[in-house]
Amino acid sequence: MGQLIVQDFVTADGYAADTNNEFKAYELLDGGTAEFDRAQLEWLGSVEAMVLAANTYRYFAEYWPTDASEGEIIAPALNGLRRHVFSRHLKEAPWGDFPPSTVESGDAIEGIRRIKRESAKDIVLWGSLSLGQTFFAAGEVDAVRLVVMPLGQGSGRGVFPAGHDPALLKLVDLNIYDQGLVELSYTVRQRG
Repeated sequence: MGQLIVQDFVTADGYAADTNNEFKAYELLDGGTAEFDRAQLEWLGSVEAMVLAANTYRYFAEYWPTDASEGEIIAPALNGLRRHVFSRHLKEAPWGDFPPSTVESGDAIEGIRRIKRESAKDIVLWGSLSLGQTFFAAGEVDAVRLVVMPLGQGSGRGVFPAGHDPALLKLVDLNIYDQGLVELSYTVRQRG
């Protein structure tokens, strides 16, 4: 059974999106992230599938399965993942010249439980803050990888739902990469 890992980029003050629900902080980094990208590629070897909400899917589909991602060392690994897009409105979710993503239009909790049961390796959720918060509230998130960027934003949206018990996180790893990126890896203790 696969574990659901939420990986999000956040500003130093903890925001994964601005007040318009967009994340543009990555564009403010001055220079490349080759060291982080190599570590990400190695980690993706343990990942089998990605889950995305519709808006994040659109953002990803405009970049990763296109010529725009040429030269990105993680593009082949990312494009090779099985993809599940959670949406009540999308009927299909193409992924460039790759097999299309599976649209999950039913109950999100039942969907992620099924995906976890069907997976031998890990599943990653990127972006998709509302969907992630739904999974946190249901106790379906097994681990969190926060990539902290050396930028302050001042306001916005965080990764965790309101009322999330902070004591449920246990730091298991910390890595520092180029451009001042700091990745904090946590396991999520389940209640009960």
